[in-house]
Amino acid sequence: MRQIWRACYGIYAWSLLVITVVMTTTAILVVPGLARRRAIARGSARNLFRLTGIGLQVSGDTLEHNEPVVVVSNHASYLDGIILTAALPAQFSFLVKREMRAFPVAGLLLRRLGTQFVERFDFRRGAADARRIIRIAGEGQALAAFPEGTFRQEPGLGQFYSGAFSAAVRNHRAIVPVTLLGSRHILPADKLLPRRGSIQLVVHPAIPINPATPDREEITRVRELARTRILSALDEPDLDFRLSAAPRATAR
Repeated sequence: MRQIWRACYGIYAWSLLVITVVMTTTAILVVPGLARRRAIARGSARNLFRLTGIGLQVSGDTLEHNEPVVVVSNHASYLDGIILTAALPAQFSFLVKREMRAFPVAGLLLRRLGTQFVERFDFRRGAADARRIIRIAGEGQALAAFPEGTFRQEPGLGQFYSGAFSAAVRNHRAIVPVTLLGSRHILPADKLLPRRGSIQLVVHPAIPINPATPDREEITRVRELARTRILSALDEPDLDFRLSAAPRATAR
């Protein structure tokens, strides 16, 4: 019986998601102004969680409106982007893997919201994307990113890419680490239907940039400090430590 109720809830939640996406996309296509479109997306995301009975709680430090910071979060589920859209002030530009641009509806929706697509595998294109992100941060835009680049089925915090941290350091923008809890339980990577649950965002103290330190050293410092703070509130293992500590095969 419990499985039947879970299936019914999952179908209900997906139906609401589809309806929300269709209505939000339609509105975002016709409404002028990036700020208005982002406000619509934020309201739709918050309403989706309200209708599905998924609690969303934000604790820790407060994110001020119109503050050009760089928010970085762990990544555990397809829900994470919707969660940050609902929880963060509406002015944030999200950094998303370039593959998302090819999805017909999602790609169009993300472009209309001012999302910045980032290449993870092609070095030349990735370098060009990094320069573009640095320029955008220099223009005073607030950025939000999942520095792991993707999420995996195995619970844990993976290695961080440096792109968002490089943009922060080169423009002296404070980094705000955020630990996201609960999304993997609600919609794991190996499941199709979501289940009921609650989500918590822990906003850690901002990490200021030290302009006296060489950029490369500062990028490494703030990246590792942000990762440590996120991991401190995460109820999952350190996958990067596990990989680095694992014995390497001897070359033959």
